[in-house]
Amino acid sequence: MPKIVFITGATAGFGEACALEFARHGYDIIINGRRTDRLQLLADELEQKFNVAVLQLPFDVRNEKEVFEKITSLPDDWKAIDVLVNNAGLALGRDYFEEGDTDDWNVMIDTNVKGFLYVAKAVAQLMAERKQGHIINLGSVAGKGVYEKGNVYCASKFAVDALSQGMRIDLLRHNIKVTSINPGAADTEFSIVRFKGDEATARSIYNGIEPLTAEDVAGVIYYCTTLPAHVCINDLTLSCTRQANAIYFNRVP
Repeated sequence: MPKIVFITGATAGFGEACALEFARHGYDIIINGRRTDRLQLLADELEQKFNVAVLQLPFDVRNEKEVFEKITSLPDDWKAIDVLVNNAGLALGRDYFEEGDTDDWNVMIDTNVKGFLYVAKAVAQLMAERKQGHIINLGSVAGKGVYEKGNVYCASKFAVDALSQGMRIDLLRHNIKVTSINPGAADTEFSIVRFKGDEATARSIYNGIEPLTAEDVAGVIYYCTTLPAHVCINDLTLSCTRQANAIYFNRVP
């Protein structure tokens, strides 16, 4: 019977790339996102290209009631989730702290921390019943070092780092693996969302470097699931060759 992967934020970026990568390797896929039109397009592509089963699960991870209702009411055949890719997240704005938009702060905290927690708890409960599973949390180099104007976004990813460590400890008794994946600069919709549609500013982030692609990150995530049952990559940070950490880049003029 095929394994099952559940991917949040599957309508773009890392999530979409993960859906394609896992489907390519024969996984049945649960895809989550808010944009139902994109979910349908992705489901059609996965089914047609890879002949896998796909379950669409549209909801906003910020909605606690909806998260738990949708996941606990999964059909029995879909509850045996082998891998959770806890990917839904975003950055909004890049402002000095005293100039920050508190609406942006609330969306980031509600999505990157609270929504992240709701999904992880709901799926962990299913995995605990089976005494197996692998939770992959999408962190960031921004959770390893704070940069100017990163304040609240960085704080949300520091929270992901701490919560991944906490999950790893608390879920140990259930034989559940927990892996934190921390990408550096990656060319996805992330920066366009962060700068609220300002594509010129978003593109400037990658000036002088060849950034990671969503496919690069998806390949690393899938690799982490291929290791023997007794082996778990706890924490993995990856970047393009011209990036050392959240701050330092070697940009070609």
